[in-house]
Amino acid sequence: MIKLIGILIVILGFIFKVETLFTILVAGIATGLVAGLSINDILTIIGDSFISNRAVSLFMITLPVIGILERYGLRQRAVYLIQRLEKLTAGGILTLYTFIRQIAGLLSIRMSGHPQFVRPIINPMAQAAGNKYAKLDEEDEEAIKALSAASENYGNFFGQNLFAGSSGVLLIASTLNEQGFDVLGIDIAKASFIIAIVALLIVFLQNKNFDAKISRKYKLKDDKEVK
Repeated sequence: MIKLIGILIVILGFIFKVETLFTILVAGIATGLVAGLSINDILTIIGDSFISNRAVSLFMITLPVIGILERYGLRQRAVYLIQRLEKLTAGGILTLYTFIRQIAGLLSIRMSGHPQFVRPIINPMAQAAGNKYAKLDEEDEEAIKALSAASENYGNFFGQNLFAGSSGVLLIASTLNEQGFDVLGIDIAKASFIIAIVALLIVFLQNKNFDAKISRKYKLKDDKEVK
């Protein structure tokens, strides 16, 4: 039971809002010590893991680039584009983005996430589409921000397993094979299609409901102002 101390440390770290990286590092070291590993062995494992996954940290290079693009009008151009497309709604844009995200997962095309794509492009576009009804209040602006982030999460999470050769699919297949199940990556991808379609349908209904809600809300405001 004591070998699960790492999980307890992570839970306590999140509860007391301790720095995430520090919490995970302490949990890893504690788990290694309980398992009988020496400090040298633990540091070797951590070092090897960092080298094997160092490409993950490359996203940090894109952040200054996004900042420069925003400084020189990326958000404004996205807003201008949407304002010219009168029939697009905030929910429609976000549903379309979720679908594109899933297609990208199917084709194993890597797309940037929240800081590189959603914040500077998708959210401003959705905000501009929402403002076609009227000037949105703060509550609705925050709701669009949340839906923009959710669209990225839905599309990425339920789309990444549509490609049979993705790391997640291969991990699932190898784990099941170790447990005695004869499963191939293509089997996991086929099963993931059903979940991806259900997720897209839920996103569509959620965004459609949001569009209808703000349409009624601001139409009612306009009617009251006219009277």
